Amino acid sequence: MIRKTLALTAAALLCMAAAPAQKAAPQKAAPQKAAPKPASKAPAARPADAGAGNPQNLIDLMTAAGAKVEANRREDDSVFVAFTTPIVDFSVQFAGCNPNGRACQAVLFDALMAQGAPTLAQINSFNQSSVICRGYQDKGGKPHVTYAALVMASDGRDRERAHVVAWQGCLADFGAFVKDPTGYLAVAP
Repeated sequence: MIRKTLALTAAALLCMAAAPAQKAAPQKAAPQKAAPKPASKAPAARPADAGAGNPQNLIDLMTAAGAKVEANRREDDSVFVAFTTPIVDFSVQFAGCNPNGRACQAVLFDALMAQGAPTLAQINSFNQSSVICRGYQDKGGKPHVTYAALVMASDGRDRERAHVVAWQGCLADFGAFVKDPTGYLAVAP
């Protein structure tokens, strides 16, 4: 189960890194008296809020996948977004954001798992078997699953998608766990 999550996450990261390298164009001999070439323009600087630390980018990605934004609010240096999907409702907290609610430094996905009632000891055992997913009980004793990551200004759309894939893996693994905690833990590493 967690191996499946790790495999999916590793596959997503490998796909991003496996982009084919571009070959340099062969150099032609320059004419004896070549006219000076105009200076090439430097690539445009990437805005500080263009990466995975911009909540709007995740909102756009999730709504394109069919999720609905239920709430979007700011509090201090955090932005909170609630999503509804046909499978699960979840929230995302962006933390360490600038005053405009952009250039955030961390993201935390959180979902309440409606079915199942694992004990606190079972949730602790799940946490010991998972590398990227964490479970907890809220004040009402309901099980939640979370996934947290640091985000950098240089993180692009592929890195953002990798976080979503990891989150989906957490939902699948924790979902299997809450349905049958004893069975899940019996085969967990």
